[in-house]
Amino acid sequence: MIKFGTGGWRAIIGDGFTKANVQLLTRALARMMKDSGSAENGFCIGYDRRFLSVEAAKWAAEVIAGEGICCKILDREAPTPLIMFTVKEMNMDYGMAITASHNPAIYNGIKVFTAGGRDADERVTAEIEMYIADLCGEPVALMDYEKGIACGLIEEIDSFNNYIDSILSAINTEAIKQRRLKVALDPMYGVSQTSLRTILLTARCDVEVIHERHDTLFGGRLPAPNEDTMKSLVSYVLDHHCDLGVATDGDADRIGVIDDHGDFLHPNRILTLLYYYLVKYKGWHGPVVRNNSTTHLLDKVAESFGEKCYEVPVGFKHVSAKMRESNAVIGGESSGGLTVRGHIQGKDGIYAAALLVEMIAVTGKRLSELYQEILDTYGILYTKELDFRMTPERKHELTELLFTDKLLPEFTLPIEHVSYLDGCKIYFKNGGWIIARFSGTEPLLRVCCEMPQETLAEQTAQTLQTFLKL
Repeated sequence: MIKFGTGGWRAIIGDGFTKANVQLLTRALARMMKDSGSAENGFCIGYDRRFLSVEAAKWAAEVIAGEGICCKILDREAPTPLIMFTVKEMNMDYGMAITASHNPAIYNGIKVFTAGGRDADERVTAEIEMYIADLCGEPVALMDYEKGIACGLIEEIDSFNNYIDSILSAINTEAIKQRRLKVALDPMYGVSQTSLRTILLTARCDVEVIHERHDTLFGGRLPAPNEDTMKSLVSYVLDHHCDLGVATDGDADRIGVIDDHGDFLHPNRILTLLYYYLVKYKGWHGPVVRNNSTTHLLDKVAESFGEKCYEVPVGFKHVSAKMRESNAVIGGESSGGLTVRGHIQGKDGIYAAALLVEMIAVTGKRLSELYQEILDTYGILYTKELDFRMTPERKHELTELLFTDKLLPEFTLPIEHVSYLDGCKIYFKNGGWIIARFSGTEPLLRVCCEMPQETLAEQTAQTLQTFLKL
């Protein structure tokens, strides 16, 4: 079965991620495009550095061409945001990236994009799944890749320069040039190094890169920028006296940051810093959008500037949709993905990194100083995050408990209300909250708690963990 989650379709290579399934999904999408009259503008395919990504991109292109649709395929490995940018720039109705983003190396997958370079929403992915069910078992019409190139139905393109220029035109490169900042990059064996290095060198930064070679096993690590996977970047930043360190996940739509003290900046902090910078130092006006597992410190910042913070379910398609609706300044998630008004309507770790460098240059302050400025103004909130691997049986059991029977433990804090919009989120009267929700990309139950005191965050998370027997 091919089922889309919050970040596209992902499956274990050789199990769910097979040539037959890639072709089936692509054929379903092609048929849907033709039936809806969306095939005339063509189709874009890009791919990352994972095992079988380039091969899968060609499998998909052969299906698209076999359906008589013009297919533009990027001529080299590319960050997901670059692929989204290409869909938008070329005015296409659909495109795809062959990637499993930050999943372990045994996974690969497909992300589908719609007009404007946005992540496909549930309506689109549900329709693709319906076409998959109807087409399953039928032979697939294919056009050989080289034949497709020869007859013009498949075209290899390069949109790298246009993407880079769009970011350079959106940031204050002159301010960055005056600071001559030293930046350490960790692409985590993924696809961001060329883009980020080009942008930062153009702005006259001193750039050092680690973990840049092509390794489909990602050095034996999870290609996700978190506190555990970025320890080597911490050492590099401290040893080489860098102004900051930046890491991106496997397809470069998420970001991780190490500040000038060598401290890991949680994505909650990055999102808060950038919103604060854009409204206070750049004078932008507008709300902010976060998902239901992201810090409420954003609510405090927004309120202080007379703005609103909108909460949406997990999945960047929800963030981008609310941003369009509300004309928000910035939107993001605690997993490290964010985007800014005026850029593509999807996560972009490369643009986020460039904006962070601009922030340091324009304010003349270090990352640690800027975040302390926020804490001095709004106070500190403490977060406790836990992940628990699930078997299908255990997931069913907890689904019954939390979402059917809607049972909760006896918390020590009074509850204000409970939301089941996406997971089970309990809002407490002291302003704190805790959420339990199943991941849409991995077999995990994620628990996140935020409180004004660290001990309260730990105790509340432990109460829920004990109740759920995790």
